[in-house]
Amino acid sequence: MTAMGSLMVDVEGVSLTAEDREVLANPLVGGLILFTRNFKNKSQIIELIKEIRDVQDDILIAVDYEGGRVQRFREEFTRLPPMRSLGLQFDQQPEIACEMATNLGWLIATELGAVGIDMPLTPVVDLEFDRCAVIGDRAFHREPEVVIQLAAALQTGLAQAGMVATAKHFPGHGAVVEDSHLELPVDERDWEALQQDIAPYRGLIAQGLGSIMMAHIRYPAIDTEPASLSAHWIQGVLREELGFNGAVFCDDLSMGGAAVVGSYTERAEMALAAGCDILPVCNNRAAVLELLDNLPAEEDAAASQRRNALRRQPRQNNEAGRAAVSLAQIQQLNALVQT
Repeated sequence: MTAMGSLMVDVEGVSLTAEDREVLANPLVGGLILFTRNFKNKSQIIELIKEIRDVQDDILIAVDYEGGRVQRFREEFTRLPPMRSLGLQFDQQPEIACEMATNLGWLIATELGAVGIDMPLTPVVDLEFDRCAVIGDRAFHREPEVVIQLAAALQTGLAQAGMVATAKHFPGHGAVVEDSHLELPVDERDWEALQQDIAPYRGLIAQGLGSIMMAHIRYPAIDTEPASLSAHWIQGVLREELGFNGAVFCDDLSMGGAAVVGSYTERAEMALAAGCDILPVCNNRAAVLELLDNLPAEEDAAASQRRNALRRQPRQNNEAGRAAVSLAQIQQLNALVQT
């Protein structure tokens, strides 16, 4: 298996352009993220993924796929409820909610795997403080222990169908008002107060969590740099204190939360130096081309190995009736969030 580069890029439309092919062939590119604009129907997305793998067979293909408002493919795919619905179900029937979470994880991975995708970037484990609109119903619950149980159940379902979970956004995005897509939020809480946000990561890491996405948020009581670009948060807290040995995603370097540190090259260099393994750069081809021109060839074998571990694996469990059970449960979950 070839070494994977750290850049995760996107493509413009429903088929590849000549420039797309040139970008994807660059050895600095190891991943691709798909968006709604890349999707027309199931047969088209299968053909697009075939085109992509014809250029670079081992490329890691991901998609934001949480359910609710963050689900990139809808037609010919199961419409998924927001994860908040699982939290509401947990308040009524905890065991059933965890079973539903496992089934949803299995369903997500099964449907995405069938078209050739390696991983969904899910779940959000930010706590729901009823403060941050960009998180909102993407969060399972306010209580860390509930989030741990539901996210772990979802992770189990993903693994049964051969996929790795990505918990986001470390160390926690739920307590800020600002949207890190647009600006750099600042969370003034101290280390003790942040322990509730970090708790889901502790729990999931203990259960074999495969990857984590960092938050473009600054926590000045802890470190002066945004967490996504901070060696203290990534190497000190994640690696050393929490014992995490999986892959670390930076959040998208095109977001406003990363823009405060300078050019795209400066952002990428900071992210790599801090310990990020995967650098998404989305919706800005000029930025991708800048990075391909300026970043040095990579020689970090450990980071490449962590990236390789995210590829889709053979299913552990292929129950034919599982999807039908999930569909019935999805109707129940949707009813909860609509009342």
